[in-house]
Amino acid sequence: TLDFMLSAKRDTAAAKKFFANALYHNGIPKRVTIDKSRSNAAGIKEINKILKRLQIPSKIDTVRSKYLNNIIEQDHRFIKRLTRPMLGFKSFVSAAATLAGIETANMIRKGQLGRSTSGFRQFAELAG
Repeated sequence: TLDFMLSAKRDTAAAKKFFANALYHNGIPKRVTIDKSRSNAAGIKEINKILKRLQIPSKIDTVRSKYLNNIIEQDHRFIKRLTRPMLGFKSFVSAAATLAGIETANMIRKGQLGRSTSGFRQFAELAG
């Protein structure tokens, strides 16, 4: 499971914020595969400018391909299947909480959070 961000707007500022947060938590990747979204490309370009200003030699290469994203899109299909019958959310906060819960449950199901405790206990600890 990769990082995801729910944003009211899909613009350069939102993409830049998402990529900066992902880099902070996961480190600098060599390559990022994105779809044809101009906001994602602009976000990566802004992050590369920041890395250059900070004199960090790493540059993030951007690969644009809708086919290399198929694995990610398949993961999104599962979320769409769960949320489609809801016919939308009444607030942005409830949408964010629901999607975070779905992603957490998927990570537990896939064993990405470790197996030291039961799935229920992991979910309860993450839910607070």
